[in-house]
Amino acid sequence: MCSPVCLDALYGCASRRGFIKKSITAAAAVACGARASSGTPVAPQPRSFTNVLDLTHPLFEGFPTFDGSKWFTMEKMFTFAKEKLNINRWTLVEHTGTHMDAPLHFTADGHSVDEIPVTDFVVPIAMVDISQRAQDDPDTSLTPDDVRKWEAANGPLPEGCCVVMNSGWHRLLDSPKFTGRDAAGRNHTPGFHAETAHMLAERNVKGIGVDTLSLDTGMETRAGAFPVHFAWLGSGRWGVEALANLDALPAKGAILVLGGPKVRGGTGGASRVIALV
Repeated sequence: MCSPVCLDALYGCASRRGFIKKSITAAAAVACGARASSGTPVAPQPRSFTNVLDLTHPLFEGFPTFDGSKWFTMEKMFTFAKEKLNINRWTLVEHTGTHMDAPLHFTADGHSVDEIPVTDFVVPIAMVDISQRAQDDPDTSLTPDDVRKWEAANGPLPEGCCVVMNSGWHRLLDSPKFTGRDAAGRNHTPGFHAETAHMLAERNVKGIGVDTLSLDTGMETRAGAFPVHFAWLGSGRWGVEALANLDALPAKGAILVLGGPKVRGGTGGASRVIALV
């Protein structure tokens, strides 16, 4: 999610399990990146799942933005009553709703959404829950210590994973608190800490995700600083923002499937995000 400052500055069911599992087994195994201790690739191991979670908020006119601007509109072009079919015209900013950020979003020549390898969109999830702290401090961020605590409890981050921040903000979509905007026009929402972005960029982590409107904290986003965007997208990796339903997601063991748009030259776009648990 970019604020206006950014724009100005940068201009489950078992019946279906078998079918889906066959389709994703190879990709999931590659995404897990299993390797022997010597560094030699080992044979991909099949993975299975028993539940499918939708991590996507519905997109609608008036979906929250930091300053209240409308970044999505929908108008009827044809209706069944008149033309015997329904077609709508959408007008949207790439970075609205549940959406992904491509490296091109904050680089001069990074990958656009259509250039990211599709295998990078099927990856293990490491979900880090900071919701209790965020409830008390909306300006908090996911720090390197949070990652270390996650690893102490769950083992090393999975190879090629997406690290997801659960700040509890996904529960607030219909509340004014979702944007965190105060009377002075500042936005108080959690995000990743810049040091965490640098730390994860040194590992084989494919993406990071948040349930807020920005990978950065709201205060940094509104100020136009974007240290996490620059560090993370600048490293050639993707991000995903405004995730939903994170309380149903386990800390580890799930597989993310990011259904990003395939638009030539796109810097991001509304996405359907699911987790296989």
